[in-house]
Amino acid sequence: MATKIPFVREIEFTYGQPQQVSPLIRRVVANNPGPFTYKGTGVYIIGHGDVAVIDPGPDDPAHIDVLMQALRGERATHILVTHRHLDHSPAAKPLAELTGATTYSSTIPPNPSECVGMRLEAEDDHSFKPDVEISDGQIFKGSNWTLEAVATPGHTTNHFAFALHEENALFTGDHIMGWSTTVIGPPDGDMTDYFASLEKVRDRHYATLWPTHGPPIREVGPFVQAFIDHRLDREAQVIAQLQSGKRLIKDMVDVMYADVDKRLHPAARHSVLAHMIRLVEMGRVGCDSPACVDSEYWLRGV
Repeated sequence: MATKIPFVREIEFTYGQPQQVSPLIRRVVANNPGPFTYKGTGVYIIGHGDVAVIDPGPDDPAHIDVLMQALRGERATHILVTHRHLDHSPAAKPLAELTGATTYSSTIPPNPSECVGMRLEAEDDHSFKPDVEISDGQIFKGSNWTLEAVATPGHTTNHFAFALHEENALFTGDHIMGWSTTVIGPPDGDMTDYFASLEKVRDRHYATLWPTHGPPIREVGPFVQAFIDHRLDREAQVIAQLQSGKRLIKDMVDVMYADVDKRLHPAARHSVLAHMIRLVEMGRVGCDSPACVDSEYWLRGV
């Protein structure tokens, strides 16, 4: 039986209005809903007085004005970016210019690809360059908050989450979301890395996960394990499709994702490709070279 993920989709908010969601966390949801952003980009403001901003969102004047209103009377010292996609990082530069805050993110470049048309999902924000490169375990401090950079590659090579020590909470970016599974789209997305990052988050026993899109996740251990089990189920489904004689990813997705919005099928093909690359690396699957969405695949020994 396939793993059933206990998705959390209910979220109460009003566009343009900051919301206090915990003693140290405020959230502002940008008005950029869509098939990859759900209700919009959730921007988190951490602390009081001297504050940090996590994933400032799109470079939209109305959205930035809302953030500036939310920061009135306070000083933004840190702008932290989980990864450089256009729904996460573009507001970092204008917000930093307005507030004097320092911007922080990974500077690991996206993985290259030999395949044609491999970029998908939210496009990379090539213009964003942080003031400071971050590393796993790096600590950022304010007067009443402590954040730790937690490397969580998988969705992208340069993806980081941020742990708020005072509330044992983790801001997960797109690594783990309550409303949907995460797109792992090669070449930059890596399924083997994603499995390792899921296990890393699970084993740290956070009390709450705060994704950039959607509501918080409170039952963290079982939820993350369900994500791991779901991916293992998908891997088994890929093998079953290969055993049935299918050799093209698009044919597999039509069966495996028959109940999923067809607008998301291109993303699903990339997730299946990520599984396929992992299986090729494990020696269980053979393929045309290089491993691309339209390559042919077969089980080794079959």
